Amino acid sequence: MRVLGIETSCDETAAAIVLREADGAGHILSNVVLSQLAEHSAYGGVVPEIAARAHVEALDTLIARALAEAGLGFDALDGVAATAGPGLIGGLLVGLMTGKAIALARGLPFVAVNHLEAHALTPRLSDAVTFPYLVLLVTGGHTQLVAVSDVGRCERYGGTVDDAVGEAFDKAAKMLGLGWPGGPAVEKRAARGNAAAIDLPRPMVGRSGADFSFSGLKTALRIEAERRAPLDEATISDLCASFQAAIVDCLVDRTGHGLQRFIEETGERRPILVVAGGVAANSAVRRALEGFAESHDARLVAPPLDLCGDNAAMVAWAGAERLARGLTDSLDAPARARWPIDEIRTA
Repeated sequence: MRVLGIETSCDETAAAIVLREADGAGHILSNVVLSQLAEHSAYGGVVPEIAARAHVEALDTLIARALAEAGLGFDALDGVAATAGPGLIGGLLVGLMTGKAIALARGLPFVAVNHLEAHALTPRLSDAVTFPYLVLLVTGGHTQLVAVSDVGRCERYGGTVDDAVGEAFDKAAKMLGLGWPGGPAVEKRAARGNAAAIDLPRPMVGRSGADFSFSGLKTALRIEAERRAPLDEATISDLCASFQAAIVDCLVDRTGHGLQRFIEETGERRPILVVAGGVAANSAVRRALEGFAESHDARLVAPPLDLCGDNAAMVAWAGAERLARGLTDSLDAPARARWPIDEIRTA
């Protein structure tokens, strides 16, 4: 089946066409993403009203481009999927209403997609991963460890009790004057710094469970930066390297607790560990998780970089996976600013 996916949950406007074959194999026929970086950079973060307006202005054109790049017309589609949450409510409404309108006009089944599940199902599209697997979901707004046993069957082992890891990167970058988005900026400067130069805490490391915390680490960074002010370029790089190293240590430690529970509950001898979301593009995070997986006889799957950040191919794929199981949504499906991954409808 060929499914149109629409993504407007934050500051990327995206449309894509994905093909799901009868045997479950997936192919991306097109994947168009328009970033709103220029619109928001002056504000140091995403402005919801500006994001929603930009989605309205761009979405129709992006859908047309996605169809053209796939070499298809609307009559070749078998379904429409749009992100319904979680995310910024104004942006969600733009994509959701557009998707519903197309489905109604063309008589196509509609799927309201959970953005987090779309990230979690991406490795089934990119790497043909089989169930079950454990996902470390790391984005600007979420940090979670989730056991995925099937489409719509996700169990959250733990999550952040305060800031998400992507948010922590953004706030650290703003604190150090590196601009927005913060993750790539901190990673770039960290490559030039000494990760052992500044002693920063590792919140939650060593504790039981699989929860995360990054607020205290962010505060510790601010204190160390103020202590060394005025900051020269070398010190900024050292602060970034030390901060990134602390985050990596936290992610690996908490993932270890989650993986142990996953093995105990599933009995998997060579478990699959997936890292997904925008922060999965961070090379230091990937390297650390590769080493962790190897030492724990696990298989690490990290989607291609263009499928880590928000995109519509993952939304189309999540829709195709649900359609293949006979799961559709009515045209009154609501936009949801909050929609926990373990509250997804399964029937």
